[in-house]
Amino acid sequence: MTLRLYDTATRSVRDFVPREAGKVGVYLCGLTLQAPPHIGHLRSGVNYDVLRRWLLAAGFEVTFIRNVTDIDDKILVKAMEQGRPFWSIAYENELVLAESYRALNVLPPTYEPRATGHIPEMHQLIARLIETGHAYPATDGSGDVYFDVASWPAYGSLSGQSPEDMQSAGDAPERGKRDPRDFALWKGAKPDEPADAYWPSPWGRGRPGWHIECSAMCWRYLGAEFDIHGGGLDLTFPHHENEIAQSQAADLPFARWWVHHGLLSIGGAKMGKSLGNALDLTYVASLGVRPVELRYYYAAAHYRSRIDYSEDSLRESAVAYRRIEGFVQRAAERVGAGQLGELPSGFVAAMEDDLNTSAALAVLHEVIRDGNTALTTGDDVTVRTTLAAARAMLDILGVDPLDPAWTGGGRADDLRGVVDSLIALALEQRAQARGRKDWAAADAVRDQLKQAGVVVEDTPQGPRWTIGEQD
Repeated sequence: MTLRLYDTATRSVRDFVPREAGKVGVYLCGLTLQAPPHIGHLRSGVNYDVLRRWLLAAGFEVTFIRNVTDIDDKILVKAMEQGRPFWSIAYENELVLAESYRALNVLPPTYEPRATGHIPEMHQLIARLIETGHAYPATDGSGDVYFDVASWPAYGSLSGQSPEDMQSAGDAPERGKRDPRDFALWKGAKPDEPADAYWPSPWGRGRPGWHIECSAMCWRYLGAEFDIHGGGLDLTFPHHENEIAQSQAADLPFARWWVHHGLLSIGGAKMGKSLGNALDLTYVASLGVRPVELRYYYAAAHYRSRIDYSEDSLRESAVAYRRIEGFVQRAAERVGAGQLGELPSGFVAAMEDDLNTSAALAVLHEVIRDGNTALTTGDDVTVRTTLAAARAMLDILGVDPLDPAWTGGGRADDLRGVVDSLIALALEQRAQARGRKDWAAADAVRDQLKQAGVVVEDTPQGPRWTIGEQD
């Protein structure tokens, strides 16, 4: 089968054919580091991680670039508010972002460039645009350089907007612009901004505009043309529109596919720090929801759909995952973890259809139902095959319960051993109470464990425990 992906530029689902056979280049617009990430930001990382895992499973060599924006108007505002260097704020939030992605089992990118590390490439692009008449330095002495939107007739093709209907770019004072729609490629240093937020340039000291940063990093790591450019739907205009214009005007063919993911909203509004509705991993953990369950919550929805967050929907998704986890654990205890099996044809068909994870999960649940039946009837052959198939599907989604990313390591393993010992002691006390027919004491132990989040299940092989809610 052939992967079919929705391309925003053509507004159609197209057969994915990479520029170079066997290789795929992907660029994902990463986070602007003015604040720590919230769970809306983190959806992006998980969605494109699933795409990457699917491409890897198909045998492609994937170069995956995910940038971070560490110089930006918003970061400079934070720096002035807090009286700190802009780079210290950016780096602090970069560390939190990296840890959040690790917690969600997002594979590290091939490279993760910072905008501030690519000023020379930005200068090259800007100079090329000026030479070809698509950009101009402001004549007001500001040191600003602007892209001339009117010089690029295709402007607006990605978002479907007409340049005649567009308002001011709003990213710099209009006094130095020929046209209010023109956007900044280079911003001259301003006296009211942090003194360390500038670099020398042919047009005077200053800093890059937001849009030129991504074009430069795409060019540096993926070349003049590459396969997939990803990002949130809210970046389609103006950010991605401007990337296309400045890149193609500089004679770079740029991205062949534009893949945008839907946003995560709360109460119908976009999640964001400025709106006071941003929730992070710490908050999710306070609800008793683990990172693997949050990742499953993301994956259960199609990547292009909007997720309207609620605690109830998140908890329901966590319970659904715990049922999957319970089967995998019971089956592994019965027949051993084994190896990952072949992917069922229905799962493959769903994933090849624009990464339809919701349909793919329907196949997973069907396989697990068969596996649970086999566990009940003692059909170990079926248990083994269904476990192998289920784990293969879960691995593509990044939520295999037996993946070392979720089973822990180091300190986590030490704590797991302590918990195992304490629960084993409690279960021994419960068994002794049952042996002397003290049912009240036995029930009390079980209820106390349940209050602590430990569910005890009596099986023919003896009691087993899990973290979470019982089916």
